[in-house]
Amino acid sequence: MVLLDEPISEVNVSKSDGFGGMNEEILYSFQDKESLTRFEDAITSAVLRPGKADISDPEYDVMVEYQPEGEFPAHGIHLWLGGENERSTFMYIGDDAVYLTSPAHTEKLRQLLFQEKK
Repeated sequence: MVLLDEPISEVNVSKSDGFGGMNEEILYSFQDKESLTRFEDAITSAVLRPGKADISDPEYDVMVEYQPEGEFPAHGIHLWLGGENERSTFMYIGDDAVYLTSPAHTEKLRQLLFQEKK
């Protein structure tokens, strides 16, 4: 998956209302460098899964904001968070291509979203 080649200022996560839109009711907002790096690494290392997407409604909506604020468009991404030792799935909002993370990236995202500090 590709993000803009600009510094990320914030990542907001909300429960998804389904395909095609971004739920504006934010559950989590991340601005610290470590969290932003975890999201960026998980998203940019996700690989395209060939074939047509045939999956359930997304669990989360992820909004990636860039610096300087307002100068660049935000990226809206649907997220299906995998379980322990599973891959997670990303999809750009408004697209139907599916991208898979590694189980290691899933674990890092789970730690952020569930505050499972280990």
